[in-house]
Amino acid sequence: MKVVVTIISLVLCQAALAGTSALPPADEAAAFKAAGFKQHGKQWKSCKDSSASYVPGAIDQVQDINGDGRPEAVITEGSSACFGDTGVGYTLVSKQADGSWEVMSRGVGILIVQKTKGKDGWPDLEIGGPGFCFPVERWNGSEYKVIGKQYEGKPCKR
Repeated sequence: MKVVVTIISLVLCQAALAGTSALPPADEAAAFKAAGFKQHGKQWKSCKDSSASYVPGAIDQVQDINGDGRPEAVITEGSSACFGDTGVGYTLVSKQADGSWEVMSRGVGILIVQKTKGKDGWPDLEIGGPGFCFPVERWNGSEYKVIGKQYEGKPCKR
């Protein structure tokens, strides 16, 4: 398990160091705040971890995943103290028509946007992590709910 956590932390660290998000600074700050992060110097944090392995919040992906013409952002943060053996947490936020940002999904794991879709064009989400059978969430019009589990695109049971 420690190898998986180390690899995930390394990936998150590389993503955080790779550069800035594709969002303008005001939207970036609003997205982090909507996700429950607070700015500490140049870092965004939601987890109270000060260990050397902690990886601060980073905007991992920005794209319009539901086809409404407005961006969604996946915010990640790394910490085994806050996220257990998985070592990473995610928050999916969406820019609304009024310019505000709203949390669509959050949890422990690595969010992988799927091609299959739920209500209003929202894609299903696979939540990866250690192991071989991962939950898949679908938007029902008001929230993402687990609809099953899959591994490499095929249904599975834990």
